Amino acid sequence: MPSPGQPYAARLPSLTGLRFIAALLVFAFHATAQGRYLGGSVGEGLEKIFVSAGSYGVTFFFVLSGFVLTWSARPNDTAPRIWRRRLVKIFPNHLVTFALAAALMLAMARPFAVPDTLASLLLVQAWVPSMTVPTAMNTVSWSLSCELFFYLCFPALLRVLRRAPVRMLRVLAGALATLTLLVPVIARYLIGGVALPPVADGSLSFEQIWFVYFFPPVRAIEFVLGMAVALLVCADAWPRLGVLPAFLIAAGGYAVSSHLPYLYYMGGTAALWLTPLVVAAAEADRKGTTSHFRGKTLVRLGELSFAFYMVHELVLTYAHTWFVADDPPSQAARAGILLVALAVSLLLAHLLFTLAESPLVRRFSTARHRGPGHPPAAPVPQPGPQTREQPGP
Repeated sequence: MPSPGQPYAARLPSLTGLRFIAALLVFAFHATAQGRYLGGSVGEGLEKIFVSAGSYGVTFFFVLSGFVLTWSARPNDTAPRIWRRRLVKIFPNHLVTFALAAALMLAMARPFAVPDTLASLLLVQAWVPSMTVPTAMNTVSWSLSCELFFYLCFPALLRVLRRAPVRMLRVLAGALATLTLLVPVIARYLIGGVALPPVADGSLSFEQIWFVYFFPPVRAIEFVLGMAVALLVCADAWPRLGVLPAFLIAAGGYAVSSHLPYLYYMGGTAALWLTPLVVAAAEADRKGTTSHFRGKTLVRLGELSFAFYMVHELVLTYAHTWFVADDPPSQAARAGILLVALAVSLLLAHLLFTLAESPLVRRFSTARHRGPGHPPAAPVPQPGPQTREQPGP
């Protein structure tokens, strides 16, 4: 099987552009859930439209993580080098936004729960089936808890999957796709807990929701699916599909997801619709065929997408607290506040990317020379900024 590092580690600007669209879906979900900003019939309509947008964006990022890490893997790379690059990618943004969340909580005199805070700081919060822990501090960082688990497993998984024949990779991809459909069934009928009346039809417990949405080994199904598909593409063993048909599949899948039962659209079933788009966009970039997702502006926004994802919920939460919650203004004013929140999120994302994420990745992603007698490690060729995998929600 060809190594995905040569010649398949081409720049993937279309996936970078799609990354921002996925992050924007998450923003739209958080902005419209439960009439948070826009009330009345308009708010109800938008809530219905974007009810599955957040989970759709999360699944896209998890599949993308497995795909791009495998696509750009170097044949002779080591586990410590991989872990170093991934940790330096996620922790600067995490620590900055964790500190920002703490400062905002202090300013609002909101209490800290020590176990919740420590779990969030150490990115282990997604492992805890408690209502307060997974979304403590900066709510969206729970997905980094999953990503950290994926990264720790990635070197061993890659060694195993690279040895698998194409036939086994196809079986694996099919099995993983099937598992995304079975996980909600397992949660519904094999996991108990006290029902939460405000959620879905009132019959689901937090433990059931946690198992489907937060639990890292379950969300790893999407990540490993991305890995298997990347290797199939590298072996020219994946069906060819253009970007437009793949996008239509993803859009149609979104419409279907919005009408599925809660546990289905909250979990990883969206991978069935999104995986073809990830592959088609990567193939379009490798072959130089038409793609509307690699425009200069969209690619630049895609480079900011991780930072945007990490700041947007803090902006939405506190803008709502300060300007909407206590004395709701007119519908037009609330729409204006929401647009300002989007602009502020983009500005903070630019600052976070420029001042923290990008320089720290450049500085610490490879080991430095350790002095006489310790020659520097051979430089690891970094993929272009449009190839680098970024964590998602």
